[in-house]
Amino acid sequence: MKSKLSLVLLFIFVTSMSVFAETYTSKYVGEEYRKIKSLSPDDVEELTKGGGWGLAKAAELNGIPGPAHILEMEDKINLTDEQKKKIQKIYNEMTGEAIALGKQLIRLEMELNIGFSNRNINQELLENYVREIEKVRAKLRIVHLSTHLQTPNILTNKQIILYNKLRGYSNDPCQNIPEGHNVEMWKKHNGCK
Repeated sequence: MKSKLSLVLLFIFVTSMSVFAETYTSKYVGEEYRKIKSLSPDDVEELTKGGGWGLAKAAELNGIPGPAHILEMEDKINLTDEQKKKIQKIYNEMTGEAIALGKQLIRLEMELNIGFSNRNINQELLENYVREIEKVRAKLRIVHLSTHLQTPNILTNKQIILYNKLRGYSNDPCQNIPEGHNVEMWKKHNGCK
C-alpha cells in the first residue's frame, strides 16, 4: 500500500512538474540561434531579393494585383506585349528599390541585435534603432503598395477579375477553390457545405 501511494505521489509530482515546464517554455525556442534574432532566414532571403514579405496585403487582398504575380501568370491572364513591358518596368523599379531598402532593414536589425547581444544598448540607442527600422520598413511597404496602385491602369477589368480568381480570391470561397488546394479541406476550413 505504501509503495502504491509513493508511486501515485511520484506520478503527480512528475506530471505537475512537466506542466509547469511547458507553461514557461517560450514559443521562440530555437530562434535564439538565429544570426539576427528578429528575422528568420526566410525573412532575410525575402528582403534580400526584394520580395513582398507580406507588405502589400492591403492591396493584394482587396483585389489590386501585384506585378510579380501578374508576370507569373502572364499567359493565363492574356497579357499583351505592351502590358507585359509596362508591368515588367514597374516590377524592375520596385525590385531595385525593395532590395536596397531590404538590405538596409537587415543591417539595422543586425545592429539592434548586436547592441542587445553585447549588452551595450541604452534607451536612447534603442529608440533611435527602432525609429530607423520602422522608417525603412514604412518606405519598403510604400514601395510594394505603390506598384499595386499602378497595375489597374495597365490591366483590363477582365484581367483583374481573372487574376483574383487565379489567386484564389473571390466573394465566395466555396465557389472558387484555388488550384493546388485540397478541395475537401478547403471547404471545411471555409465553412462550405
